Amino acid sequence: MAMEVDSVEYRLSCVLRGHEDDVRGICICGESGIATSSRDRTVRLWATDPNTKHKYNLSKTFAGHTSFVGPLAWIAPSDRFPEGAIVSGGMDTQVLLWDINTGEVVERMKGHQYQVTGLTVDDNGDIISSSMDCTLRRWSKSQAVESWEAHKVAVQAVIKVSSGEFLTGSSDSTMKLWRGRTCLHTFMGHSDTVRGLALMPGIGVLSASHDCTVKLWALTGQVLMEMVGHSSLVYSVAAHSSGLVASGSEDRFLKIWKDGACIQSIEHPGCVWDAKFLENGDVVTACSDGVVRIWTQQDDRLADSQETEAYFDQLSQYKLSRKTVGGLKLTDLPGLEALQVPGTIDGQTMVIREGDNGVAYSWNSKQSQWDKIGEVVDGPDDASNGQLYNGTRYDYVFDVDIGDGLPIRKLPYNRSENPYDVADKWLINENLPLTFREQVVEFILQNSGQKTFTPDASFRDPYTGANAYVPGESSFSSGSVAPKPTFKHIPKKGMLLFDTAQFDGILKKIAEFNAALASDPDQKALALPETEFSKLGAIVKVLKDTSHYHSSTISDADMSLLLRLLKSWPPQMMFPVIDTIRMTVLHPDGATSLHKHTEGQKDLLKEIFEKAVAEPIQPANVLTICRAVVNLFKASCFRLWLHSNFSEVLDALSRCRPAFNKHAHLAYATLLLNYAVLVIELKDNEAQAQVLSAALEVAEDGSQDVDSRYRALVAIGSLMLNGSVKSIAIDFDVQSIAKDAKLLKDPKVSEVAADIELLIKTT
Repeated sequence: MAMEVDSVEYRLSCVLRGHEDDVRGICICGESGIATSSRDRTVRLWATDPNTKHKYNLSKTFAGHTSFVGPLAWIAPSDRFPEGAIVSGGMDTQVLLWDINTGEVVERMKGHQYQVTGLTVDDNGDIISSSMDCTLRRWSKSQAVESWEAHKVAVQAVIKVSSGEFLTGSSDSTMKLWRGRTCLHTFMGHSDTVRGLALMPGIGVLSASHDCTVKLWALTGQVLMEMVGHSSLVYSVAAHSSGLVASGSEDRFLKIWKDGACIQSIEHPGCVWDAKFLENGDVVTACSDGVVRIWTQQDDRLADSQETEAYFDQLSQYKLSRKTVGGLKLTDLPGLEALQVPGTIDGQTMVIREGDNGVAYSWNSKQSQWDKIGEVVDGPDDASNGQLYNGTRYDYVFDVDIGDGLPIRKLPYNRSENPYDVADKWLINENLPLTFREQVVEFILQNSGQKTFTPDASFRDPYTGANAYVPGESSFSSGSVAPKPTFKHIPKKGMLLFDTAQFDGILKKIAEFNAALASDPDQKALALPETEFSKLGAIVKVLKDTSHYHSSTISDADMSLLLRLLKSWPPQMMFPVIDTIRMTVLHPDGATSLHKHTEGQKDLLKEIFEKAVAEPIQPANVLTICRAVVNLFKASCFRLWLHSNFSEVLDALSRCRPAFNKHAHLAYATLLLNYAVLVIELKDNEAQAQVLSAALEVAEDGSQDVDSRYRALVAIGSLMLNGSVKSIAIDFDVQSIAKDAKLLKDPKVSEVAADIELLIKTT
């Protein structure tokens, strides 16, 4: 009976040593072998050992970067490069093209402002690079032929999806699908930085995130599967034709997944920066201990027992070095030989390392001996002397807010450490520019109560080779930087949308209403003939295909048809057509076409809004028109309309609140949140006060569900933090509202309420 390949566990096959610092990237180079990049500023090529089936030897070392090297890409053999070529990107902002045959740099591409984070090669040979500077660049023959801002914050990864189409992952927690410079679709689902991307052949794409998850997506943007199991940042993900998925994480584990379930976890003596599959199913890992390892399911490719034993010894030593007992680092404890030295006073205690444990002894002066008290363990009281982070206790674990909408980061620190060393390593781990170093060091010193710090004169920056910055020297920011409060949920950046719809149900309801009109002699003239009704089906077909919004069209005639129905049909029949409009404005053509009907003396959009909220109130109309207005915030052309009609929109919907159901309450809270973001940007103080008042009503309404109250609280916190209404909110007793919200015991509501309480205390 044959055994399925994915039911066999991976075991160590081969160990590749040669790098002198963390191995950051892996690139499978066809028959040429495996390329790896490192913080040691080199790229190394490993070729298969001709005498064995599974071993690799160092073939070439490529040295040319002036700082650590990250992403790699492979160019298959061609007339220009008979043996192939490697592309590398570095912290030094450069993209280098290497000829494998000569080992020389043949192209040096300069233009990025910050670290290069991702690389891929288009079918025509052009190189595509992503960077911390928020841009993508297309390079041809050493020249940047295209460059554009792909995200508002750092781009962390880029892969080719098909010829001319690329996917990016960003610190803004989104992914974007591009054709040329046109964004076809934005993927939203992660709650933190998207760090790694990979194709899942025949299905879609995989993403690795700092939110500790791996997700599988269809190219339409739908999440097909979520893989949960890592306990820290996930840096990389890869897929194999067998259906297996591999991921590497800060938690030091390579995880193997099958159908969304983790089927194996392989521990490493350091974080796993990258993981890639070989064609034969073996997995290659890049580890922070400077070693590349290959893992296999095949018995004939296993490492020998000596090499396997050495790996487990190394793993054991590493875990031992991280172990603490009673808040003390185990490796810092004295051995049994310390018991040969007499104590100085009766009752003196000492903790001794015995094997993998710490054992406490007390000095007995009467009998001149050390009496064993017992084994020391970390207990609840130890938390007051430090904080746990990734299984290790630190004196401090800071929340660091670096601004620009980037997520809060955890920064662990011990007072005995060099803060410059900690800052450098942390910035590189987080893929942040080293220009933040001085701010991070000052943040550490101030929050740890260390007023000053004098670095060792012999200290050298392990990444640049330079001496550490010292306080007072020129740096990215001049003067001291006071640590600012960190908030988990405020301020809100960007707009929320209602971007999903049951199109089949919408069309069915419109058809039902159309048939009812056609059968009524008094209203027969309002019914659509078959030819016009078929146009609705065509519009819906376009709206369903979100991946082709860049090339599909919504014509002015299509929009006119929808608006004609909204004007002429009875109020009780409006809601499915409003819902169609809601989705149409998410299409670039749809938004532009609708906006044309707001210009001039007759504002048709305003007219339809007033009809939808008119008495007697039709709850379905109110829900759909509120969601439709929310979606207008996506299109910049509607900013003026939203602002100028702001009071009328809020007043009208506020009057309808008694008729709201749960979904309408959420739509209204979302509208308030979007308006908060808009009026903060426009610095409209009067509008900010009105939004604040409406949001406070929602937040203190005990009948609201947690999602509505959460969005209202985020609106309030954002207005207080970045707007001009903090004192007004305090006058309205926002502190009591925040206190009551915490009693709901919903994590996100409690957290944003805590943000508001912290904001009140901040001058």
